[in-house]
Amino acid sequence: MDWYLAGIEQLAIVRGLKASFVAYPILNALHIMSIGALLTSVWLMDLRILGAFRSLPYAAFVALLRRTAFTAFAGALVTGSLLFSVRAREYAAMSIFLTKMTLILLAGANFLVFMRHAKGGDEPAGGVASVLAVLSLVLWTSVLFAGRFIGFLN
Repeated sequence: MDWYLAGIEQLAIVRGLKASFVAYPILNALHIMSIGALLTSVWLMDLRILGAFRSLPYAAFVALLRRTAFTAFAGALVTGSLLFSVRAREYAAMSIFLTKMTLILLAGANFLVFMRHAKGGDEPAGGVASVLAVLSLVLWTSVLFAGRFIGFLN
């Protein structure tokens, strides 16, 4: 595994990131912007599921935020992968990084379970939706905190 991670660190794009004075900070800022958009859209969706913003139509509100969340997640995935690539061996050895990745997988699984309960864009019925919304809030917020700890626990 170490040879694979070392290979990632030697890719031309990664060497370019390391050599550039501005590329890495810009990439980092784009990652933070993506995370901000992701968490904002997830929080607003989950709060709507929990009963906030009832004056807004559920299906349209959630559909807009879901598209925003998917786009923001894609941005965070791309930028995060590039940030990881600069110090792949170091990050892969950090338990907090592995915790963050696990939390992201759990948040994704939670979303898939939620989608299974949502039917045709309508508001999911029952207490399951509320439990999944609270779990989503906890998981995505935990992802944020784990990510912030990565920079301070190396």
